[in-house]
Amino acid sequence: MMDTLLIPWVLAGIPLLGALASLPFMPDPERLKWSSVAWAIISLSMVAGFARRIDMPPEGILPLYLLPLAATISNLGQPAHEHSRPSRMLTLVFLGLGLSAVSSRPPVSLVSLTLLLMLIAGLLYRHHSALWPRSWWGIGAYALGALCAAVSAGADAPLSSIASLIACAVLIPLVPFHDGHLAALTRLPGSLPSFIVVLLPILGLHQLGAAMPTVPDSVAWTVSIFALVGASYGALKALAQSRVRLLLAYGSLSFFSILWWFAAASRTATPRSALLVGTVGLATSGLMVAWQVIRTRYGDDVDPQAISGLASGMPQYAVLLSLLALAAMGLPPFGVFAGFMGLLLSAPFPSLAGLFITLLAWLAASWYIMQMVQRLLFGVRRAELRYTDLLHAEFASLLIVVLVLLALGLAPTTLFASKGISSGVIGESFTWNR
Repeated sequence: MMDTLLIPWVLAGIPLLGALASLPFMPDPERLKWSSVAWAIISLSMVAGFARRIDMPPEGILPLYLLPLAATISNLGQPAHEHSRPSRMLTLVFLGLGLSAVSSRPPVSLVSLTLLLMLIAGLLYRHHSALWPRSWWGIGAYALGALCAAVSAGADAPLSSIASLIACAVLIPLVPFHDGHLAALTRLPGSLPSFIVVLLPILGLHQLGAAMPTVPDSVAWTVSIFALVGASYGALKALAQSRVRLLLAYGSLSFFSILWWFAAASRTATPRSALLVGTVGLATSGLMVAWQVIRTRYGDDVDPQAISGLASGMPQYAVLLSLLALAAMGLPPFGVFAGFMGLLLSAPFPSLAGLFITLLAWLAASWYIMQMVQRLLFGVRRAELRYTDLLHAEFASLLIVVLVLLALGLAPTTLFASKGISSGVIGESFTWNR
């Protein structure tokens, strides 16, 4: 019993200890980078050692593995630069708070979530620019999420359920609470955006598993309407974007809205939900790391339309970016496809019109993601550009993302199921749908 109570503290404490241990390396960006990567790997190994001894929620153990893995990928793919030093430390701090929010019981998990959202809101305020006034909406969204998480920790039902659901709508972006997601992916520096796009949706799914079964039917119906609006809105906005980070932010909003539609219909969170949320976040994180490779070589404010012909000059980058694009579009045999099809075949859906909208949003990803990749890889080879292929750390980061997405697409969902979910229960859901 004591072990069960102490394990969440150990899992949360390892990354926080890593942040403290990395402080002496702050003057040396290269050593700081490898220190943060090492502590994220240590955190992943601790999760692997303790995961089966924790009382896991219905979404299973996959989210616990993905958090330190995403921190490793984000820190590994980020170049060693003096401006990226604070973001590396904060990635470890956020990892510790995220592991606490997933593995601990209330109210500790809700306190960790509240603190995390407050820190992100403060960071957005710190990096706010008058040229991007919309970031105020992002700051407000995360402040609202922190307030709702705190209310859900201390209030009674039904207020706690509604507050928890609003916090989930901030964490897993849902229209009209999606501005925090857009601001975090476009305004935060360094390795934070590519980590937060995995971290916050996983935390939201963890809270959603407890909130959805308790909300009234009218609220669930309203959520499903917002989800369909968000899936269409995100896809349309992504089609109209020329800036890569905004395109990825709106594209992930569309996919996360599809998850909301399934969650509103099933009123629960399952390992299949965790698979979709985790793989969408991981694929988006990989594409953000891939875009950071371009920004490292040609400047942070580089125009994507000024870059072309990378396929011949950077062949390793071209292959990995193409594979990431296929995964992010939801094509087999990668994890996004497995997660989407798993929910499609197992969760009840209330209307054919809603199903048609979600399928259109899914198919739209093939257009805007492929258009982005084709613009970068093909076209005229520009003489003024220096084509430098991937460094070892960048190559390793992108390769890990591709291999993990491939493994999650081929692995059985029951591999990551919690102890309370058996194959018989899953089989019953298929029988019921038929």
